[in-house]
Amino acid sequence: MEVVAAAAFTWLGMVPAISFLEAPLKFRAPGVTLRVGLGIGRVVFTALNRVELVALVVVGAALLTAGTHPAPVLVAAAVTGALLAGQLLGVRPALGRRSDRVLAGEDLPRSRTHIWYIALEVAKVLALLALGIAALAG
Repeated sequence: MEVVAAAAFTWLGMVPAISFLEAPLKFRAPGVTLRVGLGIGRVVFTALNRVELVALVVVGAALLTAGTHPAPVLVAAAVTGALLAGQLLGVRPALGRRSDRVLAGEDLPRSRTHIWYIALEVAKVLALLALGIAALAG
């Protein structure tokens, strides 16, 4: 379970650092326009999501090779994976289409889709915390 805990806590450190610090702060930097910030965000979040998928594979592989699986670990891992899937398959495509339009020069109103992404991100942080704690306890 140590590998699961390590992956969960490493992943947990990355999500708030990028989603709750880097993402909003980059727009406050001098000279960063909305278009530049969106371009940076796309690169950063694509990289984060790839690392998250690797972390999820590590968690899954560790669980598949471990002997017994405490139920809280399995539930937390499944919830974490489902939340990531919701972001990648449900919300990110809509955000990508919107950012394509902004980057093409359209002036659009604020998007409520970000609220869904943020809500899933907060839930994912809680799920990762639960996963890491359950893995250490199990």
